[in-house]
Amino acid sequence: MKRILLMVLYNFPFVPWWWYQLCSYARHTDEIPEEKKYALLKKITLHANKGGRVKIDVYGKEHIPSEKGFVFFPNHQGLFDVLSIIEACDVPFSVVAKIEVKDIPFLKQVFAILKAKMMDRDNVRQSLNIIQEVTEEVKGGKNYLIFPEGTRSKNGNEVGDFKGGSFKSAMNAKCPIVPVAMLNAYQAFDTNSIHPVTVEVHFLKPIPYEEYQGMRSKEIAELVRGQIVETIENHRK
Repeated sequence: MKRILLMVLYNFPFVPWWWYQLCSYARHTDEIPEEKKYALLKKITLHANKGGRVKIDVYGKEHIPSEKGFVFFPNHQGLFDVLSIIEACDVPFSVVAKIEVKDIPFLKQVFAILKAKMMDRDNVRQSLNIIQEVTEEVKGGKNYLIFPEGTRSKNGNEVGDFKGGSFKSAMNAKCPIVPVAMLNAYQAFDTNSIHPVTVEVHFLKPIPYEEYQGMRSKEIAELVRGQIVETIENHRK
């Protein structure tokens, strides 16, 4: 992709050292404090985005919970989504991603450092195990990001259907749900352009467990999707 090449060329003097750090951190992720790993990813992401002519506008940062143990639920536009949220968010988090992206260079190292969970959607038993693992880790104070569409929309700023099952870990952990509205993130990596891009990341007001307690997962999915769609419609140009 042209923009990735632009990012590399802009930061060329630093790329070998950063690549060495990424690979080293990925290999020894269990031995390195979470904050240190996240700081590296954030630094590289900030420089890469600048070089790639991608600007991140962040809204609602005050809505990110101060206490650990919550789940972000953004709409899914493309391969750049996680990197845009890393720049926008100062709080470390991990990711649940589909197993198909586990071997994409750079993202592979990022996911290893984040200790992401790679879900095989065709394997029901494995998917249930991932849900349980995420539940326990969120209960223990780890933050996660889950894409409730399951796959990128491929329709720009249009939002696909949200799957109720995506919310099971948050429901079981009884944790805050943080809707995240993404605009224009697809323009970074999912188009063949290097024109300047402004990506908007909107952290919406958290939904505490007390507000969704008793709701079915499908109802929660519709609630979160509705808030994200409304935010996108209000900010589309």
